[in-house]
Amino acid sequence: MHNGIEQSNQALRTWRSGRLASLLLSAAVCLSAICAIGSTAQARQPFGEFLETLWPDARDRFGVSRKTFERAVSGLKPDMTLTDLEIPGRKRKVRQAEFTRAPSQYIDSAYLGRLAKTGRRLAKTYATELSQIEDRFGVDRSIVLAIFGRETAFGAYTPKHDAIRVLATQAWIGRRKEMFREEFLYALKLLEKGVPRKKMRASWAGAMGLTQFLPSEFSSHVHDLGGDGYADLFESVPDALSSAARQLKNHGWIRGLAWGYEVRIPQSADCAYEGPAGERPFKQWIELGFERVAGRKWPDDIRDANAYLMSPAGAYGPSFLVTDNFKAIRKYNTSDLYATFVGNLADRIKGGGNFAVGWQQIGPQRTAIIRAVQQGLKDRGYPISIVDGFIGSNTRREAGQYQRASGLKVDCWPTPGLVKQLQKG
Repeated sequence: MHNGIEQSNQALRTWRSGRLASLLLSAAVCLSAICAIGSTAQARQPFGEFLETLWPDARDRFGVSRKTFERAVSGLKPDMTLTDLEIPGRKRKVRQAEFTRAPSQYIDSAYLGRLAKTGRRLAKTYATELSQIEDRFGVDRSIVLAIFGRETAFGAYTPKHDAIRVLATQAWIGRRKEMFREEFLYALKLLEKGVPRKKMRASWAGAMGLTQFLPSEFSSHVHDLGGDGYADLFESVPDALSSAARQLKNHGWIRGLAWGYEVRIPQSADCAYEGPAGERPFKQWIELGFERVAGRKWPDDIRDANAYLMSPAGAYGPSFLVTDNFKAIRKYNTSDLYATFVGNLADRIKGGGNFAVGWQQIGPQRTAIIRAVQQGLKDRGYPISIVDGFIGSNTRREAGQYQRASGLKVDCWPTPGLVKQLQKG
């Protein structure tokens, strides 16, 4: 799934309380969530009116006909149950597994094992097509299969949401309104091109198809491997796999480079080295004493390639030196856990196994604790640009840097104890 753009939507305005009643789409219909908004001090532009403000761009920028537009929005109601909405008076829901589950839950070895078994079978079924994909885009077949496995369990999972409704709701009242406004317009463009709406089943964020593309990505990354003039990401496995490979290639994938290597951090170092800010050539990591686990040797051609340390559970799980190809996977879904899952699943499909270092039980990721740690670090001058309650390499790195400078145990993980320490005068 795809995160990142933090811009406000200029199309959404705050209306005066005298127009609160206009929030209701119909006098006879009053969804409880919409009524809750209507009772707040600040009301939003009515959903139907907001949708109409999108028509000029749909027409002028995306070539959408009035007939297609009206058919898409007629009778449309917002889905107020979605994740990541900004509803006054309601706590924001964040259900994305990458940012809520404990690393040990997300990187589930048993589940990875089952997916790998299916992935190996599909590698044989689509061997010819996967060879074509590797030749054309330089992306390892196991990686594109792993993307397929992570996103929809190799097609076994079908998202439940109507993409048009999801994207319209997120554009109207979501946290990333401007991003979703664009995605909604791209979804209308797909309808204009003839994609059946019944096929456009989406995640809570509007991603669709076997390998979960956002509507805009249908314009920039799809590839018709079958050569029939239509890249079908909904039903054609070869098209979906080749499109995933093209997206990774467009995100900077380097042919022949591994996504990363599990390593043991030497006693002279710690997890506070983590993150892109600490990127350096492999040869420098080796000089610092970083070794591959289980006595494995470094490839002969890796020494000059760049890598950074990535410890997705801080000191409570395995650590990796990751490459530019890890970054490419992460651009597919902006999450360290996601990219680690995909990387390990790909390794398993090729015959590898579990990580050498296990995941300790540290509980789910608590947004309030993460946010408090981020704010505490920022207040003390550490380079935390966004206080959002989502943990990533930078938050773990700066937590470790603070712990190191303060003479504390360096575990690079947001805990209640670290919050208390940061809040001391």
